Amino acid sequence: MASAFTVLRRLYLFIYNWIVFIGWFQVLFLALKTLKESGHEHVYNAVEKPLLLAQSAAVLEILHGLIGLVRSPVSTTLPQIGSRLYLTWGILWSFPEIRTHVLVTSLVISWAITEIIRYSFFGMKEAFGFAPSWHLWLRYSTFLVLYPTGISSEVGLIYFTLPYIKASEKYCIRMPNKWNFSFDYLNAAILALGIYVPGSPHMYRYMLGQRKRALSKSKKE
Repeated sequence: MASAFTVLRRLYLFIYNWIVFIGWFQVLFLALKTLKESGHEHVYNAVEKPLLLAQSAAVLEILHGLIGLVRSPVSTTLPQIGSRLYLTWGILWSFPEIRTHVLVTSLVISWAITEIIRYSFFGMKEAFGFAPSWHLWLRYSTFLVLYPTGISSEVGLIYFTLPYIKASEKYCIRMPNKWNFSFDYLNAAILALGIYVPGSPHMYRYMLGQRKRALSKSKKE
């Protein structure tokens, strides 16, 4: 029974990783093509559908961690995916005014390259039980550049969206109401910016630790 479960688990994760890989590959292809042909102002419109699908699919990774399909701790997976979903749906999808900003392009390209490497790495491991050494190096090294560019783009986009959030009052709940509850999306966005200050260096140090362990382990093998 255990062996059958293992086979089904690996088959599911193999399919999941390669489907999401295809989604992110499409995002990168369309972003670069549009950037070259039409400029950064049109990148979001070109990548919107595959971006929303590929990024939303990452919600399953939280479930994977909760039920033990993967060893990734939920404590690190949840904030990473949560921040990505917030940017994807809570900023880019919710406020069209920000979609032509140049930081959208740097965000999308940083995310796409990172995820293409990550999902193909795990797809290879599920298929063959290992990944080539060069793939391992890419998996645990490209974040040295792509994490700062991605995080900087995320913070910048939230900041530049603040005036649009304030003007629209979208997602705000004002008193009085039957729930006796109020919510200000502008304050939530400012709070999100504040979380990035301690959160980003912590996550970067965590990934550096991961890199050191993974690469040292590969050398021993």
